[in-house]
Amino acid sequence: MEMVLDVYKRPFDPRYPVVCMDESPKQLIAETRTSITASHGQPIKDDYEYRRCGVCNIFLACEPLAGKRIVKITERKTKKDWAGFLEEIADQYEKAEKITLVMDNLNTHVPGSLYETFQPDKAKAYGIDSNLCTPRSMEAG
Repeated sequence: MEMVLDVYKRPFDPRYPVVCMDESPKQLIAETRTSITASHGQPIKDDYEYRRCGVCNIFLACEPLAGKRIVKITERKTKKDWAGFLEEIADQYEKAEKITLVMDNLNTHVPGSLYETFQPDKAKAYGIDSNLCTPRSMEAG
C-alpha cells in the first residue's frame, strides 16, 4: 500500500503521468412503464419494474493531477478488451516517457494479455511489466 501512496505523492509531470485505471460491469435496463407526473409539491411516481437489456463493461482511466479521464465501453471484460484499453491510454499519452498505471490485480491485468492481443514487438513496446503499480489485496492470507 505504501508503494501506491508514494506514487500518489509524485508532483505533476506530463512526461511521467500517473494514471489510475479500473473497470466495472453494468447491467443495462429499460423502464417498462413511464413515470407518473406529480402534482405540485409531490415527487414523481416511478415504478421500479424494469426489463433487462444485457450487460456491458466500463473501463475508466483517470489522471487526477491533470483532470483527464478516458472511458471505453465494451461488451465483455476480456484480456483483449483490457489490452485494447491500454492501447487507447498509450495513444493518449504518446509524448510521455513513462506512464505509471495504478490498478487492481485482476487476472486479466498481466503482460501476457498484451502478447495475446498484439504482435510481440508491439506488446513489448508498452513495457508494461515495469510500469504497473498494483496494490496487494488487504485480505489476510
